[in-house]
Amino acid sequence: MNHSSHHHEPLTTWPVSWLLSAMALVLVAVAWMQWSQKDVSQESLEPQWQRQLVFADSPDGDILVKDFPQGAVIARFEGEQGFMRGTLRAMARERRSRNLGSELPFDLVAHGQGRLMLIDPSTQYRIDLESFGPTQLAMFAQLRDAQAINP
Repeated sequence: MNHSSHHHEPLTTWPVSWLLSAMALVLVAVAWMQWSQKDVSQESLEPQWQRQLVFADSPDGDILVKDFPQGAVIARFEGEQGFMRGTLRAMARERRSRNLGSELPFDLVAHGQGRLMLIDPSTQYRIDLESFGPTQLAMFAQLRDAQAINP
């Protein structure tokens, strides 16, 4: 029996390539997020409109959006709401890293050409919401003229 004619493929080729692809995707996503979060003081566009909002969890797990400073609930987002929760977690993480609480409002600011940003004036952290597509943009844009609701 000639053992030199047997050729074995490495068993780890496929999983390693998937792992490397996944790592590359994560690196691209992180780089893109960092690129999209410029310092607010460098923004040269005048806001078309702006609204101060406070986000809170309801006892049943929904996301409540309150007008600031009145405190009236203007929207309730039910269910998983992955994009909104992820956005708010990113903002909260920045506050926690600076030992700031959740009682201060965020600014929802619209600029020209469909740009909408959620800005934390206490940390200068911002998220350019239009970068995530029209569905996610609309979720936040509806808060512009929202009136008090019965929570």
